Amino acid sequence: MTIQSKKEYLIYRLADGMRGHTKMDPELFKKLDVKRGLRNEDGTGVLVGLTNIGNVVGYERREDGLHPIDGKLYFRGYDVADIVKAIRTEERFGFEEVAYLLLSGELPDREQLKSFRDLLYDNMSLDKKTLLHIIEMEGRNVMNILERSVLEMYTFDDNPDDISADNLMRQSIELISKLPTVICYAYNMLRRNEYNRSLHIRDAKPGRSIAENFLYMLKGTGKYSRLDALTLDLLLILHSEHGGGNNSTFTVRVTSSTATDTYSSIAAGIGSLKGGKHGGANLKVCAMLDYLKEQIKNWEDENEIEEVLAGILNKESFDGTGLIYGIGHAVYTLSDPRTVLLNEMAGKLAEEKGRTREFEFMQRIEKVSVRMLSARFPNKNYCANVDFYSGFVYDMIGIPRDIYTPLFAMARIVGWCAHRNEELGFTGRRIIRPAYRCITDENKYVEIDRR
Repeated sequence: MTIQSKKEYLIYRLADGMRGHTKMDPELFKKLDVKRGLRNEDGTGVLVGLTNIGNVVGYERREDGLHPIDGKLYFRGYDVADIVKAIRTEERFGFEEVAYLLLSGELPDREQLKSFRDLLYDNMSLDKKTLLHIIEMEGRNVMNILERSVLEMYTFDDNPDDISADNLMRQSIELISKLPTVICYAYNMLRRNEYNRSLHIRDAKPGRSIAENFLYMLKGTGKYSRLDALTLDLLLILHSEHGGGNNSTFTVRVTSSTATDTYSSIAAGIGSLKGGKHGGANLKVCAMLDYLKEQIKNWEDENEIEEVLAGILNKESFDGTGLIYGIGHAVYTLSDPRTVLLNEMAGKLAEEKGRTREFEFMQRIEKVSVRMLSARFPNKNYCANVDFYSGFVYDMIGIPRDIYTPLFAMARIVGWCAHRNEELGFTGRRIIRPAYRCITDENKYVEIDRR
């Protein structure tokens, strides 16, 4: 056996041992009253903290149990539907207003909002060393490059470990401003290195919203419509905050409770969001929709749609998981308010792009999926979550799949920073430290020569 073969065999032995020692009887979780995944028996999340920032509402709790309702999402007590309605009425960009609200707890007036927009623009450019490092970084995953870039920002911060309120807010502003630039530059390098395309490095322009500047830095002048930018702005709003219990925000709060630096905490949040069960969900939806478009011949035939979806649910086709991606949510029951708000813009964008037939096909898939799942699992409520349509919308805007999840991070950085600042700002805070129950039997140590 060669040295390399011995190393490979050792890895196999270690992995085999690991597999044997990660098995647990699922019944033990119930027997020992362990909240697996920090979930209660009814599927709701275990209450582990308080927040003033965001509220996700999907049901009413009454004496006889939980009752499904149309979903609501609140930012600092304001209904997001009301915020979006006001922004649409004036046909303006709103992500910056939402960022101001989430960070400060207050709605800005026009003068304050203009000053805030200017402040964000002033911080969008990158340190030359950061830019050079992005150009030099190798990697095929923009989320990984983004995570490394955020960690590197610690090096260029003159006061990285200060957790005073003023310094935390400064760091928040810089992160919100710089993430769009990092993502665009990282993707353009990926495009150059992996796809042999031309390299374009464009600087943000003054007087433009973050959504407009992102599309400009990504695609260039004249390569996007105003509706593209307004729709992206809406997606940034809808993804900016979703309560303290989602995995990436909770990750930020857990790490922040140790009083670690901002960059380490945010990088941990990015790592969480990178996971396929969290921020990568819309990519799963896109892959499923590609499959459905190929398999279903008549996009208007609900019976054919149901037949193909049955194969997916029965684990006979697609990826064999039995999941219809984008349908169902941990909190929302009758509807996801983000989906409702996005669909209104998606319909207009589909009309502009000549993709109305495709949009209507997706609506049929949603309708049939909800009907089938509700029939199979009558004790649970199903609705399309925002991931079901977000990938399709990104595609209509002309955004490559490589940066769907990074775009999620670009929006959620606002919520992450708001929650980090809150975690470090309230009186009586404690390090977050839950418990794990060890179920391994005690063993008697065996001397090495007797094994």
